[in-house]
Amino acid sequence: MDKSAVLKSLRTLGLVPVLRAESEAQALALASAIAAGGVTTLEVTMTVPGAIRVMRTLAEQRPDILIGAGTVLDAETARMCILEGAQYIVSPALNLKTIEMCHRYGVAILPGALTPTEIVTAWEAGADVIKIFPASALGGAKYLKSVKAPLPHVEMIPTGGCSIATAREFLEAGAFALGVGADLVDPKAIAEGHPETITENASKYLAIVRAYRESLPVTGP
Repeated sequence: MDKSAVLKSLRTLGLVPVLRAESEAQALALASAIAAGGVTTLEVTMTVPGAIRVMRTLAEQRPDILIGAGTVLDAETARMCILEGAQYIVSPALNLKTIEMCHRYGVAILPGALTPTEIVTAWEAGADVIKIFPASALGGAKYLKSVKAPLPHVEMIPTGGCSIATAREFLEAGAFALGVGADLVDPKAIAEGHPETITENASKYLAIVRAYRESLPVTGP
């Protein structure tokens, strides 16, 4: 899948689950539970034990899941993740060399930024979408709406503070998609033997995205 198709898929789904887990097995179980709910993309963070092996396994065994690498802090790590099957790279911060590396491989890059200056710097450096992180620290959806007002052309994914209760508010504020953490990617549910809870929540998120988009007025010819 080329970069434009990856970005289109992320926009269509409207969700980027941020996977954090205590083991490889738990990570793979979380991925399966999320995909069962219809959310067929996943940001495997580098904080997961054996994150590279998790990405490799998913790339080999779950071609239906669009795999991203998260918490990527440098260009070398980005390259390693790309070679193991990551189709987009996400970072909590802005590293210009990482953007350059992703351009070299034609892979979508979603660097983290928070202030208007950081956001514009990332966009001008060639970021495909800006991860607004931590969005909750500066007011959540209200902050996103504020920064989108002067920067409507910049695509943004808020992460931190996105939940089933706030999802629509973030979408209304102009989110490209929602970066969702523990509210969806719940290791405790796997540990307690209740993956269906994660699957149900994934379906709920998709229903919120769908309902929001169906409420928008039709434009164009």
